Amino acid sequence: MKFLPLVWKNIWRRKFRTTFTLLAIFIAFLLFGILMTIRNSFALGVEIAGLDRLVLINKVSLIMPLPYSYMARLQAVDGVDVVTHNTWFNGIYQDPANFFANIAVDPEPFMKIYPEYRLPADQMKAWLDDRQGAVVGRDLANRFGWKVGDRVPLQGTIFRPKVGDVWEFNISGIYDADPAVDKTQFFFRYDYLEENRTILKGEVGWYIVKIADGSRAVEMSRQFDAMFENSSAETKTTTEKGFVESFAKQVGDIGSIMIAVSSVVLVMFGLVAASTMAQSVRERTAELAVLKTLGFTGPAVLALVLAESLFIVGLGGGLGLTLAWLIAQQGDPTGGLLAIFVLPARDVWMGVGLMLTMGLLAGVMPAVAAMRLKIVDALRRN
Repeated sequence: MKFLPLVWKNIWRRKFRTTFTLLAIFIAFLLFGILMTIRNSFALGVEIAGLDRLVLINKVSLIMPLPYSYMARLQAVDGVDVVTHNTWFNGIYQDPANFFANIAVDPEPFMKIYPEYRLPADQMKAWLDDRQGAVVGRDLANRFGWKVGDRVPLQGTIFRPKVGDVWEFNISGIYDADPAVDKTQFFFRYDYLEENRTILKGEVGWYIVKIADGSRAVEMSRQFDAMFENSSAETKTTTEKGFVESFAKQVGDIGSIMIAVSSVVLVMFGLVAASTMAQSVRERTAELAVLKTLGFTGPAVLALVLAESLFIVGLGGGLGLTLAWLIAQQGDPTGGLLAIFVLPARDVWMGVGLMLTMGLLAGVMPAVAAMRLKIVDALRRN
């Protein structure tokens, strides 16, 4: 008697029960995949944030600016590779619902600090040649159908231009990046903002400093803050990774919430699978005794029951996780609120590991009971 055909027959002997168990496992791992994708989205690129990139913000609050004059002082510090600055613009494109990050930057040092943003050389040159030039992420360009050469107006909410009601930008380039990098941002030139705004001249939002030795991050953070201590704009410096994590947690510890919900769902449906396997073994007591009479050893019976459990969990969980991955491949369904909508490979492998664990745990007790079953007792019971 062949092993795998026997497993297949046993699984489908109760088609209705098996179907609903598969559906339960399918839903559990579909939810797991979606929740892990959302968790990754709220991390906002924490995994790729650099430990050798330090972020200086105003000690009072992130929304408070810093003087542009700090840049030269930071660049003069020994151990500093590159210094740049960002300024949050908060412009509106057509409708307030069309939210996306739009930030004023200094192009050359900015692109040196963030090599993960891939921009063709000709587009970089076009950006440097055009004061009203801007570069946008691939996902953002696809969202609005923008292409290189398009003219895009943004309504200023913080900064008003000297002339007219809107700021006009020319799309000089479209940057690309790996899936885990945010490609929904709009970067334009700080000098264009500085020349045409009517308030906060000579100010920037925050500084990013790339240091030569990432192991000196704590030491240099303290050094930077000491440089501006007792000034009118004291600073608070942290690694970019720490900055991104703290920014993400302003809306709550989404990661912990997602993990907690996933755990509850998996435990509940794991109990369903365990109940199914226990019921299946109880119904087949006489059959298992016959198999042992025919020469099946205890370990063989153990493997038979475990194989059934692993197959049910693997099939249902695999289909659920695959559907979650396909949904993530379609990109952000919220129109920009979850800029990085990707199911990471590590979470896929975690899901596979959970399937194996759930399958083993659901089947181990029924399998051990079947292995220990005595032929005489089983036949007498029936």
